[in-house]
Amino acid sequence: MGRPKRVDVAGGFYHMLNRANLKATIFHKPEDYAAFEDVLVEAVGRFALQLMSYCLMPNHWHLVVRPNVDGEMGRFGQWLCLTHTQRYHAHYDIVGLGHLYQGRYKSFPVQSDDHFLTVNRYVERNAYTANLCDSPEAWKWNSLYHWSRKTLLSGKLLSPWPIPRPPNWIARVRSDFSQEEQKQLKWSVARGVPFGDPTWVESMARKFDLESTMRPRGRPKKFTRK
Repeated sequence: MGRPKRVDVAGGFYHMLNRANLKATIFHKPEDYAAFEDVLVEAVGRFALQLMSYCLMPNHWHLVVRPNVDGEMGRFGQWLCLTHTQRYHAHYDIVGLGHLYQGRYKSFPVQSDDHFLTVNRYVERNAYTANLCDSPEAWKWNSLYHWSRKTLLSGKLLSPWPIPRPPNWIARVRSDFSQEEQKQLKWSVARGVPFGDPTWVESMARKFDLESTMRPRGRPKKFTRK
């Protein structure tokens, strides 16, 4: 099976995700999270790309980005994963003992309206959803933590949003998603389906040849005559 198609056009917004090989833990201690953030700072400074939000989880991470040059998300993602893998293997003295990540990162385009806020909300509440913290802004390895505290790292990593965070943003992140939001987010994360209103999703799928992401997986059912 060939690689799924991905959009990587300047000016667009994209959710990025990568998981550890076999879903193993890759962030074992606070220093592991901090080391990844160091690589992330380098990557943001090295490439023509803006970081909107992120969340690091024990065995995966989420980013929302906006490349300023066509193809820049791919170059950014490749460098980020490769550099993190090399440093991780060197730190744990496991060079040559297998892959750190399942493969290259996954991504999907995000419409720049309320859907943009929904995806960032999904990212910034990821640890809270997994019951790793009592409140989403309490998870230290998360853009919401740094944004809410105006830390030095937030200035190094995070770019302004095209849609300002609402005044009640933390409460909104803490609130549950609707069933429709959950369904659409799950579909986009799993398949790479563009995340937006139906008309925008269809137009993006046609424009960038992403129709395959919207089809059910598996072989079509066979029908037999009775």
